[in-house]
Amino acid sequence: VVYLYTVVAFNFFRKFYNKSEDEDEPDMKCDDMMTCYLFHMYVGVRAGGGIGDEIEDPAGDEYELYRVIFDITFFFFVIVILLAIIQGLIIDAFGELRDQQEQVKEDMETKCFICGLGSDYFDTTPHGFETHTLEEHNLANYMFFLMYLINKDETEHTGQESYVW
Repeated sequence: VVYLYTVVAFNFFRKFYNKSEDEDEPDMKCDDMMTCYLFHMYVGVRAGGGIGDEIEDPAGDEYELYRVIFDITFFFFVIVILLAIIQGLIIDAFGELRDQQEQVKEDMETKCFICGLGSDYFDTTPHGFETHTLEEHNLANYMFFLMYLINKDETEHTGQESYVW
């Protein structure tokens, strides 16, 4: 989209890109297509009001109406619409990450990490979910066992230890 505006600006509004006070040394922001595109991408997208904030005012020029339409459509399509879409994608991505984290947190709080049974099942048993996860399937015991296997020579592993390793 910015490239299309660059093509229009380069072909029809190039004279407005000389926003220099010194007439002897023109400030060529749209001297060739590449510099014109880079100017639109760097300055035009960053400008709060679009490209119209950064180039000469069209007042009194024969192309004033076309320049005003160009500036307004650039502001609307590039600044308002495209940047809102990009920001929406970013916000949506972070929202999805937050949802995934909440799902993981909920699973950790309501399911046994070892056997995968939910807390609703253990609430019907005499000892409950807390006793199951803290005593029967204590995660620390499994970590201690893995550390034991890491520190033990592989040639000394029993059959069950080799299977786990």
